[in-house]
Amino acid sequence: MLKIASAMTEVRAEPLPNIPWQERPQGSQDVLWRYDRNPVVPARAIAASTYVHNSAVIPFDGGFAGVFRVDNRSRRMQLHAGRSRDGLDWKLEEQPIQFVCDDPEIGKFSYGYDPRLVRIDGRVYVMWCNGYHGPTIGLGYTDDFETFHQLENALLPFNRNGVLFPRRILGDYCLLSRPSDNGHTPFGEIYLSRSPDLVHWGRHRHVMSPIKQENGWQSTKIGAGPAPIETSEGWLLIYHGVVTTCNGFVYSAGAALLDLDEPWRVIARADPYLLTPSTLYESVGNVPNVVFPCGALIDGATGRLALYYGSADTVVSVAFGYVQEIVDFVRSNAIR
Repeated sequence: MLKIASAMTEVRAEPLPNIPWQERPQGSQDVLWRYDRNPVVPARAIAASTYVHNSAVIPFDGGFAGVFRVDNRSRRMQLHAGRSRDGLDWKLEEQPIQFVCDDPEIGKFSYGYDPRLVRIDGRVYVMWCNGYHGPTIGLGYTDDFETFHQLENALLPFNRNGVLFPRRILGDYCLLSRPSDNGHTPFGEIYLSRSPDLVHWGRHRHVMSPIKQENGWQSTKIGAGPAPIETSEGWLLIYHGVVTTCNGFVYSAGAALLDLDEPWRVIARADPYLLTPSTLYESVGNVPNVVFPCGALIDGATGRLALYYGSADTVVSVAFGYVQEIVDFVRSNAIR
C-alpha cells in the first residue's frame, strides 16, 4: 500500500460549495476515484463532433463554463464553449469559438486543441495549442464565455501544454509549457516562462524532465495539466506523463509540488501515478490508453477536487479527490 502522510495543508482557493462530487467508493484506497457515470461529455456531444476530449472547465455565473476540444466531422480540431449547472451535465455550443483579434495575422490559425482555463484578477484566461505555422501556445480571455479575445501567442512554435498560474508571482505572470516538435512528439520536458504583461515572455527556467529509469509511466515525456493549485505546501501541479510501450504511448496523470516563490524549483514529485488508463473508456477509443488532465475545480473550504480529463482522445471524464490527500501522496511517495 502507498504511504500517505498527514500534515494539515491550507488550500488557497475560493469556496465552491456546489462543486461536483461523489464520495470515495467503499473499500477504495485510491487517492483519485472516478465518477461512476463517466464519461460526462460524450464523443457526439454536438452534431458536428466526432470526438470531444482534453477540455477545461471553471466556475462561472453560479454554475460552470468550459472550453472543449471538439474534433469535427472533418477531423479538424476546434474549440467550443460549453455551460453546465452542476459540472456533470454539459451543453456545448454548436459553433466553434471565433476569437476576436486585433492582428489578423496572429488570428489566423488552422486548428485549436487541448485548452486550459484560469481566472486571474477576475478575468478568465484561455490557453490552447494553435496552428500558427506549427503548434504553439495561443493566449486569450473572455468575460462572458460568449466573446473571446485573442492576445499575442505566448511562445514560438513548436510548443504545447501552455498553462498559466492563477496569480502573479513576484510581480510576473508565469506560464508552464512543453517545447516540442511539429509531430507527435516523442520527447518533452516542462519549462516555465515569465512575463510582466502577458505579451513579452522570457526568463525561461527548466522545471521537470521525464524519469528515464525502468521505462516507467513518465519516462517518455511530461506536460502540465490544469492550472497549478496554490497550497501552504507549494503549488500543486497535476501533470501528464507518457511511457512508450510495445503498443504505443500510454498517458497517465501524476502530481508534484513546486515552490511558491520560485515555481521552477520542484519541492517533491510523486513516483507513482495518480491515475492511469484502466477503464474501457480510457483504454479504447480514437487514441487508446490515454488519461489527459486539463481542468480542475477546487473547493477551498473543504479541499475537494474534481479533475477533468480526456479519455482515449474520445470523451471527457472526471475523477474526484482531496487536495490534502494528493499533497500527502506526493510528499510520502516522492522521488528520492
